[in-house]
Amino acid sequence: MSDSNLSDALNQDWGDKVILVVEDVDTNKIFFDAALRRTSAKILWAKDGQQAIDLFKENNVDLVLMDLQLPVMDGYTATREIKKINPDIPVIAQTAHVMSGEREKCMEAGCDDYLAKPIRLQILIETLSRFLNS
Repeated sequence: MSDSNLSDALNQDWGDKVILVVEDVDTNKIFFDAALRRTSAKILWAKDGQQAIDLFKENNVDLVLMDLQLPVMDGYTATREIKKINPDIPVIAQTAHVMSGEREKCMEAGCDDYLAKPIRLQILIETLSRFLNS
Protein backbone atom coordinates (compact mmCIF):
# COMPACT_ATOMS: atom_id res chain seq x y z
CA MET A 1 0.00 0.00 0.00
CA SER A 2 1.39 3.39 -0.93
CA ASP A 3 1.79 6.15 1.65
CA SER A 4 -1.16 8.09 0.20
CA ASN A 5 -3.41 5.00 0.35
CA LEU A 6 -2.31 4.41 3.92
CA SER A 7 -3.07 8.03 4.76
CA ASP A 8 -6.52 7.71 3.14
CA ALA A 9 -7.21 4.50 5.08
CA LEU A 10 -6.26 6.15 8.36
CA ASN A 11 -8.38 9.26 7.78
CA GLN A 12 -11.76 7.89 8.80
CA ASP A 13 -14.57 10.11 10.07
CA TRP A 14 -16.63 8.08 12.51
CA GLY A 15 -17.99 11.04 14.43
CA ASP A 16 -21.42 9.38 14.46
CA LYS A 17 -20.07 6.03 15.76
CA VAL A 18 -19.63 4.63 19.25
CA ILE A 19 -16.85 2.08 19.78
CA LEU A 20 -16.64 0.09 23.00
CA VAL A 21 -13.02 -0.88 23.71
CA VAL A 22 -12.65 -3.64 26.28
CA GLU A 23 -9.05 -3.62 27.47
CA ASP A 24 -7.43 -4.02 30.89
CA VAL A 25 -3.80 -3.23 29.98
CA ASP A 26 -2.94 0.48 30.14
CA THR A 27 -0.33 0.40 27.34
CA ASN A 28 -2.86 -1.18 24.98
CA LYS A 29 -5.44 1.40 26.04
CA ILE A 30 -2.97 4.17 25.14
CA PHE A 31 -2.47 2.60 21.70
CA PHE A 32 -6.22 2.38 21.01
CA ASP A 33 -6.79 5.91 22.31
CA ALA A 34 -4.11 7.30 19.98
CA ALA A 35 -5.24 5.15 17.04
CA LEU A 36 -8.92 6.01 17.33
CA ARG A 37 -8.73 9.66 18.44
CA ARG A 38 -8.30 10.92 14.86
CA THR A 39 -11.47 9.10 13.71
CA SER A 40 -13.71 11.31 15.93
CA ALA A 41 -15.59 8.20 17.11
CA LYS A 42 -16.94 8.24 20.66
CA ILE A 43 -14.88 5.74 22.63
CA LEU A 44 -16.21 3.90 25.67
CA TRP A 45 -13.74 2.00 27.88
CA ALA A 46 -14.29 -1.16 29.90
CA LYS A 47 -11.61 -2.92 31.97
CA ASP A 48 -13.40 -6.27 32.26
CA GLY A 49 -16.15 -8.32 30.62
CA GLN A 50 -18.85 -7.42 33.14
CA GLN A 51 -18.19 -3.70 32.76
CA ALA A 52 -18.34 -4.19 28.97
CA ILE A 53 -21.81 -5.75 29.20
CA ASP A 54 -23.03 -2.97 31.50
CA LEU A 55 -21.73 -0.24 29.17
CA PHE A 56 -23.17 -2.04 26.15
CA LYS A 57 -26.63 -2.11 27.76
CA GLU A 58 -26.42 1.60 28.67
CA ASN A 59 -25.19 2.92 25.30
CA ASN A 60 -25.94 2.66 21.60
CA VAL A 61 -22.70 0.95 20.59
CA ASP A 62 -21.76 0.45 16.91
CA LEU A 63 -18.78 -1.89 17.40
CA VAL A 64 -16.95 -3.71 20.20
CA LEU A 65 -13.18 -4.27 20.32
CA MET A 66 -12.93 -7.14 22.81
CA ASP A 67 -9.81 -8.26 24.62
CA LEU A 68 -10.14 -11.93 25.54
CA GLN A 69 -7.96 -12.24 28.65
CA LEU A 70 -9.79 -10.07 31.17
CA PRO A 71 -10.39 -9.97 34.93
CA VAL A 72 -13.87 -10.60 36.42
CA MET A 73 -15.32 -12.04 33.17
CA ASP A 74 -13.31 -13.11 30.12
CA GLY A 75 -13.91 -11.75 26.64
CA TYR A 76 -15.42 -14.98 25.31
CA THR A 77 -18.19 -14.92 27.93
CA ALA A 78 -18.74 -11.18 27.53
CA THR A 79 -19.01 -11.59 23.75
CA ARG A 80 -21.65 -14.31 24.11
CA GLU A 81 -23.66 -12.08 26.48
CA ILE A 82 -23.40 -9.04 24.19
CA LYS A 83 -24.47 -11.13 21.18
CA LYS A 84 -27.55 -12.30 23.17
CA ILE A 85 -28.50 -8.62 23.58
CA ASN A 86 -27.74 -7.69 19.94
CA PRO A 87 -26.68 -10.49 17.57
CA ASP A 88 -25.90 -7.94 14.82
CA ILE A 89 -23.27 -5.93 16.73
CA PRO A 90 -19.79 -6.43 15.29
CA VAL A 91 -17.40 -7.78 17.94
CA ILE A 92 -13.72 -7.86 17.01
CA ALA A 93 -11.51 -9.97 19.26
CA GLN A 94 -8.03 -8.73 20.09
CA THR A 95 -5.58 -11.02 21.79
CA ALA A 96 -1.91 -11.75 22.25
CA HIS A 97 -2.74 -15.47 22.25
CA VAL A 98 -2.26 -16.54 18.65
CA MET A 99 -2.10 -20.27 19.25
CA SER A 100 -3.66 -22.72 16.85
CA GLY A 101 -7.42 -22.79 17.27
CA GLU A 102 -7.66 -19.34 18.90
CA ARG A 103 -9.39 -17.76 15.88
CA GLU A 104 -11.94 -20.62 15.81
CA LYS A 105 -12.56 -20.22 19.54
CA CYS A 106 -13.21 -16.50 19.00
CA MET A 107 -15.66 -17.17 16.18
CA GLU A 108 -17.48 -19.83 18.23
CA ALA A 109 -17.96 -17.23 20.98
CA GLY A 110 -19.60 -14.94 18.40
CA CYS A 111 -16.75 -12.66 17.37
CA ASP A 112 -16.96 -11.31 13.83
CA ASP A 113 -13.22 -10.87 13.34
CA TYR A 114 -9.91 -11.32 15.12
CA LEU A 115 -6.82 -9.14 15.57
CA ALA A 116 -3.55 -10.54 16.90
CA LYS A 117 -1.49 -8.35 19.22
CA PRO A 118 0.64 -6.43 18.72
CA ILE A 119 -1.92 -4.78 16.46
CA ARG A 120 -0.68 -2.68 13.55
CA LEU A 121 -2.49 0.63 13.13
CA GLN A 122 -3.28 0.05 9.45
CA ILE A 123 -4.75 -3.41 10.13
CA LEU A 124 -6.87 -2.01 12.98
CA ILE A 125 -8.34 0.81 10.90
CA GLU A 126 -8.93 -1.42 7.85
CA THR A 127 -10.72 -4.00 10.01
CA LEU A 128 -12.90 -1.39 11.73
CA SER A 129 -13.66 0.22 8.34
CA ARG A 130 -15.12 -3.04 7.03
CA PHE A 131 -17.72 -2.96 9.80
CA LEU A 132 -18.29 0.77 10.35
CA ASN A 133 -18.31 1.96 6.72
CA SER A 134 -20.81 -0.56 5.39
